[in-house]
Amino acid sequence: MMPDRPLSASSLTDRRMLDRNRARSLRLGPVDFLHRIIADEIEDRLAAVNRKFSDIAVVTGHPHFWRDILPGAKIVTDMPTLELEPEAHDLVIHAMALHWAEDPVGQIAQAARALRPDGLFIAACAGGRTLHELRESLTQAEVEVSGGLSPRVLPMGEIRDLGGLLQRAGLALPVADQITQIVSYRSLFHLAHDLRAMGEGNALAQRLRRPTRRDVLLRAAALYSEHHPDPQDETRIQATFDLVFLTGWAPDASQQKPLRPGSAKMPLAEALASTRKPE
Repeated sequence: MMPDRPLSASSLTDRRMLDRNRARSLRLGPVDFLHRIIADEIEDRLAAVNRKFSDIAVVTGHPHFWRDILPGAKIVTDMPTLELEPEAHDLVIHAMALHWAEDPVGQIAQAARALRPDGLFIAACAGGRTLHELRESLTQAEVEVSGGLSPRVLPMGEIRDLGGLLQRAGLALPVADQITQIVSYRSLFHLAHDLRAMGEGNALAQRLRRPTRRDVLLRAAALYSEHHPDPQDETRIQATFDLVFLTGWAPDASQQKPLRPGSAKMPLAEALASTRKPE
């Protein structure tokens, strides 16, 4: 096996490890319930738009799932350079991959360039407090047992920061929202199995490059059970998945635009006074 290429100290993701994790997920299952939630949410959002899309592209690290969901769509891998033609699509979906991107603005900007005027971009990714229970338990256990600390859970973007990427990428009418999915597991080890089967194992560039000591894992499992039990069954644990949805449109002259500052015809105080009910 060829060695991994050197990674800079500023790298977030080991791309070769991420690809291996995703390939392994196909052998383990895969576990795709988060993708199914995302697909249902995107379907609801598209229904609210009340518009038909005929040239769809999906950017994802899980092509098998999305090829079945959208059989007529162009499926492209979330590589740093996306295989998308300029203005070739009226809808681009970035599905459960943006959280691994070294350059999320670049990913969105490339998707935006692939849109025709007034085309729609939708991204769905993990963010917020996703897996915060796992991060806390592993961190405390490693410090207690070995006296060290290594990156184990991907840092997650907050919804406000992720929403700001839309405008930076040149998209209009940006909207960001979030849903939280709480999942119950028998133990940390069952959660870890599901994460591997999702292709969401540790692919951080600065991760520990040797197997984690068993006593660290056992201590982490005990801490997890103690601090994050499932309220419905305290013999189990709960895991949080915050799913962030980003929506924006390729600019077009037909779209609504905010008024220029100072263009209002009535002072705000006067406008508010006019809406007061008579006493």
